[in-house]
Amino acid sequence: MTAEEVIRVYVGADRSQLLAVAVLEHSILRHTSARVEVIPMIDLPVPQPEDPRNAQRTGFSFSRFCIPRLAGYCGRAIYMDADMLVMRDIRNLWDIPFDGAKVIVQKEVKFQDATTAKAGAPPSRKKQCAVMLLDCCRLDWAIEDIVTAMDERRYDYDELMSNLCILDDADVNFGVPFEWNSLEHWDSETALIHYTDMGTQPWVDTGNPFGQLWIDEVRLMLAERKLTVAAIRKEIELGYFRPSLLRDIKYRHRIPQRLLSLWDQKNTASDALSGYIKHRSVYDAKRKRQAAVADHQKSLHSARPFAPSDELA
Repeated sequence: MTAEEVIRVYVGADRSQLLAVAVLEHSILRHTSARVEVIPMIDLPVPQPEDPRNAQRTGFSFSRFCIPRLAGYCGRAIYMDADMLVMRDIRNLWDIPFDGAKVIVQKEVKFQDATTAKAGAPPSRKKQCAVMLLDCCRLDWAIEDIVTAMDERRYDYDELMSNLCILDDADVNFGVPFEWNSLEHWDSETALIHYTDMGTQPWVDTGNPFGQLWIDEVRLMLAERKLTVAAIRKEIELGYFRPSLLRDIKYRHRIPQRLLSLWDQKNTASDALSGYIKHRSVYDAKRKRQAAVADHQKSLHSARPFAPSDELA
């Protein structure tokens, strides 16, 4: 990259993760001397598909497809989720060659057994587009057209999000190493840890095995006066962060390893007694989406023409 070049990082988030974006930005900037601009994408005017089965799984699932337009269809950009922490110079990600492709996404998934054995983990890990490099000059995406195509049943949510079916195979380069989207795993090679399991993200849960990394980043921000206790307390009062987080920030790094499990249990109990519910708004939206899907399937079934063979089915 040239000295004048600006690394543009667009971050998908909702309001509940706004402070997490600030922590991610701090981790990016302190590991590089490059010029970096971090742009949170919150509350974008994204149309919703008619079929609720194709609805966004988060409030920002489709935001990544808005990036070329936001960038003026000019230059390159990186997409990241808010629930991440960077530990290496972002130039190493930025400089991955496109080799003729229009986007670069994750190459592979490692450490399946260890990370799926973690409490709150899904049964398997799959490749995802949570870290993407985009050649915005060559991507003519318009989110309205993408959603319309789903409404016309040309593809569904999974084909869009998991397979990037809106691109030809030659347009996708699987060049982002796992170390730059390390799903719930950290070791000496990790460049970016992704706290992808929502229920165990360090700001909402006490027991993440690598949560201390995120807490240490926050402690550093506080020490540098780039974040205030009042700002964290506000997120707690809004229900976005767990009440025990301030206690963890202040004391957890001093707790002997043999006592950490007990410490976390007490904090979990304290959070529960306070009435705290993790990701309340996200899970409320999920329940609404599931209800809408059930109603949609019911309406499809009731609209199905009767056939004599139905009685024998």
